[in-house]
Formats: sequence, structure tokens, C-alpha cells
Amino acid sequence: MNMHIAEGTVEIGRSLLRALSNTGISVVYQDPALRVIWSQNVPASWSEGDLVGRTDAEFLPADEATRLVAIKERVLATGQPETLELRVEFDGAPYWYDLWIDADRWDEAVVGVITTAVDISEQKRREQTLRTLLREVSHRSKNLLAIIQSIATQTGRHATTVEGFLSRFRGRIQSLAASQDLVTSSNWRGADLGELIAGQVGRYAGDPSRAIAISGVNPYLTPNAALHIGLALHELAVNSVSYGALARADGRVDIASRIDAGPSGANELVLVWTEQIDAAADGAQEKRFGTAALERVVPTSLNGRANLEMGNGTLVYTLHVPESNFDSQ
Repeated sequence: MNMHIAEGTVEIGRSLLRALSNTGISVVYQDPALRVIWSQNVPASWSEGDLVGRTDAEFLPADEATRLVAIKERVLATGQPETLELRVEFDGAPYWYDLWIDADRWDEAVVGVITTAVDISEQKRREQTLRTLLREVSHRSKNLLAIIQSIATQTGRHATTVEGFLSRFRGRIQSLAASQDLVTSSNWRGADLGELIAGQVGRYAGDPSRAIAISGVNPYLTPNAALHIGLALHELAVNSVSYGALARADGRVDIASRIDAGPSGANELVLVWTEQIDAAADGAQEKRFGTAALERVVPTSLNGRANLEMGNGTLVYTLHVPESNFDSQ
């Protein structure tokens, strides 16, 4: 009977050890001299060969081995279990393990050390990715709040009534939100110029296919460029609805884009908005937020330059955007 029990116990032990191969759990047994007696399911990041007869310093990085040996010696001396987190590099990538170190007793004497390791690398990578994303969200949120603050300040500076301020501020915030939606839907990569024009200008045209003529390249804009070029397009569209082509049933806005060599020789996106405006609006370039945004705020935010011209019943806005703000695909 006792023989059958012993055989059954051995078989259970073997089955449990085989089961470890289906998990991220590793077990290493060492004698009091901390030489490995046996091991099971050892990760490749520790050793691709047999550990039997080896010490920690012979298969783990020196710093980690020193730390681990000190803890194991303490467990041998006290008999009390301890835990720690182990980090190793393998094939240029980091791997992390939670370790449980227990004393093995026989007749109350400590005769060895059992180390159980659980691979937590995926969890650690997810945590690192989450921290990176949170830092990125914080950074972008601060940028967005700075843009909103600038819009509020400039709108208030050029508003003559509270109602006028609220109306213009709401429109600009809605414009910012529309551009932000495009950026967010692309997982913060940005937005292509065509989508941005459709979202910012198309909603002000009764029949966008007739009232808006788009030609030229369609680069992919960075998030910052999408927000600021979106703001410029909004200001141009609002002005057009009040004084220009979008105020007339037969009016048309021409939006052309091209890639040119800039002053430094590097490529730049040149965006040109052209439309016919009311003769009464000619020369009426008092520095409202709209013109300030088009000529200063937007180009400055993109490290570019811009020019707004109104005369002879025509409005032409030209924005030069350095290549750091877009991908020509």
C-alpha cells in the first residue's frame, strides 16, 4: 500500500512538472551552496541550456544575480520566504519575473531553496505603454488648453459685446473639436488635408461639390498642424459666409495645395485659398481675431509664414507649412 502511495505521489509530481511547460511559471531547486539540483520550464531569457550544477551568477546578469543570491542566503539562514521582481535582457528586449523564494525543510532543517518564477513581461509592457500614453495625453491636453486659452484671449480682445464674443468663441471651439475628432479617430497620428477641408469648410456650403473646388496634393498633417490649419480654414469659411463666395448661391471657393521648396531648401506645403468677395469688404482688414489668426497665430504655431491679400473683389490667403508638419505620403 505504501509503495502504491509513493508511486502515485511521484506520478503526480511528474504530471505537475509537465504542466508547468504550458504556463509562464518556472521552478528552480538549489542546495545550500546555491547550486541548481533540478529546474523545470526555465525561460530562454535565463538560459537556453541545462542549469544543473550552476549557480545564479552563471546564468543571470551579474547585478541581478548578486541581489538574488543575497536574498536566497537570507532565506537559508532564517527559513522565511521572500519575494522580489527580477529583470533581465534577452535578444535586446527586457523581461520581468515575479520570484517567490522558499526554504525547503527536512526534519526542521533547511536543506535547499525553491525559487518559483512567474513571467510578468506582458503585464509590465502594458504598464509601460499605458504610462507612455498617459504622458502623451497629458502633453496634448496641455497643448489643447493653451490653444483654447489663446482663442479665448484673442476673441475677447476683438469682441465688442458679450454676445459677439460667445458666438465667435463657440464657433472656434466647434472648429477645434471637429479637427480634434479627426486626430483622435486616427489614433493621434493626425489627419489628411482633404478630410480637414471637408470638415471645416464643407459644412458652410449648401452644395460643397459645387461651392468648393479642391486641387493639388493631399498630405497627411501632424496633430498640431491639423488643429491650426483647421482653425485657419474655419476663419476663412466664416468670413466667406459673411462677405465672400459662400454668401452667394453661385459663389465658389478655390483651395489649391502643392509642395514647393522653402527658403531653406526643405519642402513645404503651400496652401492657397482664393475667392471673390464683396467689393465693400476690400481693404477692410482691421485686425480682428480672424485676420490675426490667419496671419500670425496659425503660421507661428507651425513655424511657417502666411499672407492675406484683399483687393479688386478678390481674397487670396497663402499659408506656407514646413515639412515637419506633414507627410506627403
